[in-house]
Amino acid sequence: MQDDQNKTTHFGFQEIPTDKKVDAVAQVFHSVAAKYDIMNDLMSGGIHRLWKRHTISQSGVRAGQTVLDIAGGTGDLTLKFARLVGNEGQVILADINDSMLKVGRDKLANQGVVGNVKCVQANAEELPFPDNTFDCITIAFGLRNVTDKSKALASMHRVLKPGGRLLVLEFSKPESEHLSKLYDHYSFRLLPAMGKLIANDSESYRYLAESIRMHPDQDTLKDMMDEVGFERTSYQNMTGGIVALHKGFKF
Repeated sequence: MQDDQNKTTHFGFQEIPTDKKVDAVAQVFHSVAAKYDIMNDLMSGGIHRLWKRHTISQSGVRAGQTVLDIAGGTGDLTLKFARLVGNEGQVILADINDSMLKVGRDKLANQGVVGNVKCVQANAEELPFPDNTFDCITIAFGLRNVTDKSKALASMHRVLKPGGRLLVLEFSKPESEHLSKLYDHYSFRLLPAMGKLIANDSESYRYLAESIRMHPDQDTLKDMMDEVGFERTSYQNMTGGIVALHKGFKF
């Protein structure tokens, strides 16, 4: 059994000391922040916008409610939620990475969204909010970068209001072996090359591909949500399971 000083965790396919992962992931996102939106469009052929739009449609968010967008990065979901909750509601854009948060803050300001949005630098494992605060919590393409995913899910459960829902949008496991092989070829050959060409950073995009492979599969993540107290958990595969949307409620 490892003591705390000797614990390790995965950083992509590497094993690193657990207490070093936050800084290692931070370096990746400091590097990619400026080109993040452009690369998202290129990497997914724009399909990420459809995945996010579906997530919004499943949120049940209404005017006057309070939403937490964890790992909200450049603010795609926050922008939509801000318009849904209106002037009487509030959206918290939370991200552990200050470079990503700055890009998101600037983008929202350019869109004229400022009054009902607050940006907070926060670690998903230790959310700095009171119990029972939010009507809805989302985390899109961020959970796989969290060191202790169960701890983060428990933290989300704590700050969610009774009756509220969590939505986890994340890359997952393709449903067919054929699709999985094609996806591996794309992820490990084409994606780093695109990162090099567009963002001058192949290593960060190699890590992002590896982090997807190390993320729990659909059923495992559902079980993890159950274990920390979420109820009526479910998931929906999109694009053949390349992405899955997990949903859970707090009662």
